[in-house]
Amino acid sequence: MKMAPLSLYAAYISLHIKARLSKFGLTNPNLSMTVIRRDDALWKSVLETIFAEFLLFFYPDAKKLFDFSKGFVYLDKEFDLLFPPEEGKKGIRFVDKLVKVFLRDGSEKFVLVHVEVQSQKGKNDLEARMFNYWYLVRDKYKVPVTAIAILADGNKNYRPKIYVEEFLRTRLTYEFDTYKIIDQDEASLRANPNPFSVVVLTSLLAIRNRNLGDDRLKSMKHNLYAEMMNRRMTREKRKGIYDFLTYFVLFQNPEMFRIFEKELLENKGKSVTMGTQEYLLDKAEKKGLEKGKREEQARAKKLLAEERTKAEAEMLEEKRNIAREFKKLGVPIADIAKGTGLSIEEIEKL
Repeated sequence: MKMAPLSLYAAYISLHIKARLSKFGLTNPNLSMTVIRRDDALWKSVLETIFAEFLLFFYPDAKKLFDFSKGFVYLDKEFDLLFPPEEGKKGIRFVDKLVKVFLRDGSEKFVLVHVEVQSQKGKNDLEARMFNYWYLVRDKYKVPVTAIAILADGNKNYRPKIYVEEFLRTRLTYEFDTYKIIDQDEASLRANPNPFSVVVLTSLLAIRNRNLGDDRLKSMKHNLYAEMMNRRMTREKRKGIYDFLTYFVLFQNPEMFRIFEKELLENKGKSVTMGTQEYLLDKAEKKGLEKGKREEQARAKKLLAEERTKAEAEMLEEKRNIAREFKKLGVPIADIAKGTGLSIEEIEKL
């Protein structure tokens, strides 16, 4: 059989790799695209920082129902004891927050927030998990539990809602609240004065703009920053949202973070960013502005390094899997090496 030219094989393999990597939300670093990966810890942090606003965002009558003066009790440790982190769940990313809330009638209830960062491909995974959460929390604390799943993934067809279990004439149905971010209207979010709308808007724009270059990403962050500054909130809450919109989608070039913050300071006179200097100075309070900036930059670089390491490991493993497939098909090793970027020696060992 006559073999195709090397360039054709290499081009085909390269396209095959890009298609496979895009399924993971990853991009080839040689394409200078933004690393669109989310830090799940940011969801936990921002939920805890603006939980009152979260309740007001989803439940219009929250002020009549909840006694905000008593605050909230975050039961992360208790939740982890009930549901230890699962082993071997590669690629599955979600965040859970169990919060004790106080009602105006003097009673205590629980709110369970589940954020699905990446959709599950299994059958009824989330539905079963949400039911187990509800059952065990309800059984342990003997109080009503409301649950909401925020679906922050980009799969339009992923819409879990109800868990059903039945045998013969016995049937159990558990229905929980869901909020699909990709369905939300951008204009409505921009018009909503609730600070949590900026968090949802950040996630929505990240889903819609997965392959922005650094310059366009910087413009998007400036826009989100302006949205944040246009809403009334305490400095602590503003800092929490700022961290979310800043680190939720990371720049490919770490230097862009320094440029972004420098531009925030330079634009302090513009109406849409009024209060910028005051806010950034507050971030560095008692430590000095320069020290504060260095710490923020170090944090950004650390987050970026961690995310890049994860992305590079996944890309390398995916390239190896592709190389194995083409070896089985009898494609020349030199062609596979050119198409995947792996060395001939590494491919021979696979």
